[in-house]
Amino acid sequence: MKTLTLKLPASLDARLASASRQHKVSKSAIVREALQSHLSRREAADQHSFAVLAADYCGCLDGGPSDLSSNKLRLKGFGK
Repeated sequence: MKTLTLKLPASLDARLASASRQHKVSKSAIVREALQSHLSRREAADQHSFAVLAADYCGCLDGGPSDLSSNKLRLKGFGK
């Protein structure tokens, strides 16, 4: 296993020490678990585009003008 050295603010170190005592595991075990969880969430998020994640909601609303982006009369004054 590799060793990593990092600097923590005193408040975060105190919280880590408290969690370590409470759960009766080492600080290193807590940091490894937190890092693994964080990286797993990031990797999962990177695998999906917003369009994939929002696919269930695309086209779920009805109403509104169908030519909103193409009718120049509807764009009059836009951006002012």
